[in-house]
Amino acid sequence: MSEERDQVLSILASLVHSRTVGALGTLHAGAPYVSMVPFAVLPGGDAFVIHVSRLAAHTKDMLDDPRVSLLVMQAEGEGVPAQALARVTILGEARETEKGSEEARACREAYLARFPEAEPLTGFADFSFFAIRPEGARLVAGFARAMSVTAETLAKTLRAAAQ
Repeated sequence: MSEERDQVLSILASLVHSRTVGALGTLHAGAPYVSMVPFAVLPGGDAFVIHVSRLAAHTKDMLDDPRVSLLVMQAEGEGVPAQALARVTILGEARETEKGSEEARACREAYLARFPEAEPLTGFADFSFFAIRPEGARLVAGFARAMSVTAETLAKTLRAAAQ
């Protein structure tokens, strides 16, 4: 790997691990729909975890069509022009975890490690965990610093940064 690529991947890991909210894009009756969701990452870096209510439009959308995107971006107001804000768009599929399964347990654990205050919501019957399994990502780390990332590279980068 080149030094520049390593630096850009470091920005990606820092961005994902430092931000707790993303913009979730779903297909709503065939049209784009974007909503805000808190997210966590599984320890292996191979899935993003969201905890959502069946009352939410995005949950219904994911049940109808699991194709999603998740945009995570640098906060505004850090002395960076808006066009140069670091951001990554994760493309993947969101699947509801089966209650009581090992996958649901791992998702719950990762989510509550990041959001311990959400623990009471995990007992609500209409809430469930979805695992977003990336198929790839597009990172913009600033002006003229953009790259596509495979799911494998994304997982490896996130896993290494979490250790």
